[in-house]
Amino acid sequence: MAMAMAMTMGAIFLYIPPFLVLYLLTKHFLHNIRNLPPTPFPSLPILGHLHLLNKPIYRALYNISNRYGPVVFLRLGSRSVLIVSSPSAAEECLTKNDIIFANRPHLLLSKCFGYNNTNLVWSSYGDHWRNLRRICTVEILSTHRLHMLYIVRFEEVRSLIQRLVKRENQVVNMKHVFFDLSFNLMLRMIVGKRFYGDDVDDVEEAKLFRELQAESSRLSGKSNMGDFIPLMSWLGFDSTLEKEMIDCQNGRDALMQSLIEQHRRRRIAEIDYSFRDGRKKTLIEVLLELQESEPEQYTDETIRALMLLMLVAGTETSGSIMEWALSLLLNHPEILKKAQTEIDNQVGHKRLMEESDMARLPYLRGIINETLRMYPPAPLLVPHESSQDCSVGGYHVPRGTMLYINIWAIQNDPKFWTHPRKFDPERFNDVESENYKFNLMAFGLGRRGCPGEGLGLRMIGLVLGSLIQCFEWERPTEELVDLTEGIAITMPKAQNLHAKCRPRPMVVDILSQTKSSPAR
Repeated sequence: MAMAMAMTMGAIFLYIPPFLVLYLLTKHFLHNIRNLPPTPFPSLPILGHLHLLNKPIYRALYNISNRYGPVVFLRLGSRSVLIVSSPSAAEECLTKNDIIFANRPHLLLSKCFGYNNTNLVWSSYGDHWRNLRRICTVEILSTHRLHMLYIVRFEEVRSLIQRLVKRENQVVNMKHVFFDLSFNLMLRMIVGKRFYGDDVDDVEEAKLFRELQAESSRLSGKSNMGDFIPLMSWLGFDSTLEKEMIDCQNGRDALMQSLIEQHRRRRIAEIDYSFRDGRKKTLIEVLLELQESEPEQYTDETIRALMLLMLVAGTETSGSIMEWALSLLLNHPEILKKAQTEIDNQVGHKRLMEESDMARLPYLRGIINETLRMYPPAPLLVPHESSQDCSVGGYHVPRGTMLYINIWAIQNDPKFWTHPRKFDPERFNDVESENYKFNLMAFGLGRRGCPGEGLGLRMIGLVLGSLIQCFEWERPTEELVDLTEGIAITMPKAQNLHAKCRPRPMVVDILSQTKSSPAR
């Protein structure tokens, strides 16, 4: 009996290879019949092309595109995915097909941290998303609002300079410096508090916020195979991760609601008039005022979602860009010196640099553009999803296809950039970044482009320019700064940047002046 069963199983396994080959060939033939974009062969049962995605994924996808072309179709488990890695294909997706690709895929991350796909980043295209976008661009991130909150950014950068002066010739972990600064900048604009560093406003509240932020960053970086292989979700393989995400989100939500209630009580009691001053009004204060006249548009959940989104999108990415930029400058001291000379000539030695000075600092803008080109903070952007069938590059793209635009590949491709791995800010001397359009789009483009681009560039320009103006910088050792990329959703450095700074003679005089506010 046992021998008969063994012979039967052997016969079954004997026929599996031919059936598997027939399955793969048939699938490949049908792919070509449907005029889908080129795809790697074979696409394995259940896995599809998941086995090809080595980390970092943007580099793995770049290698696939080099072999199969700038428009590639992948099967990642049960999902159809379009990979675009050329400016022309990206332009077609974000102009001609912009509305079609304005949706977002439903993922575990977007479910747990994106208010079940209803916040500004993860909501699909429609009236709800348009309302959130209007709130963001008109009420929160408008030029007028950013100008009113400039005093907060100026004060935080001035405070950073004062702290660094006290650490003259010491080795400083600049990753931690940029991380703390980015969060305090955003927190003071949003809630009027500082939660990082030594001078925090509420020790227990700050501790809770930092713990929740660290946990959300850890969980956001975890891969969830259930997003691509539903069977794994049905069998409960992602249940632990989902529970951790939900618990973390509930904690973040409760803390944001507590901050909203604090502002609401302050408004009712009218005991803190500093928040009535238009220059110091926090963004929560702005939204609560709007809630009084339009409560159905400005619900507490909407306010909480916008607060959390700004804290996530406007902090780690900005801090990462600053760290990459200073790392590149330390490895190229001649470029650092040119930037310092430009600031000396345009700003002088009698005051600190201000955001308005950026218009007269093209070389500094070139440094920022070049850093964004080489090390974009979101190398694949946030994924899109097609709402109907369309055509890209002459190929058929089915409805429900996820779209990844590999901007790292576009911005580091020798077909579009001369010596792409060379740090060369002067390539932007004659042409501003916006004129590069789809060759350079670190913040995305189209209707789903990042609405916080203006604020991000203001923060990065002010911080980086101020550090160049006020200090002489050098590496701790003779060795070049390690520029290895870390593995995460964003593009962090694998090794934290450590540097030494020495205040320039002008700094002590400027900081000793009684006037601490920027010129108006």
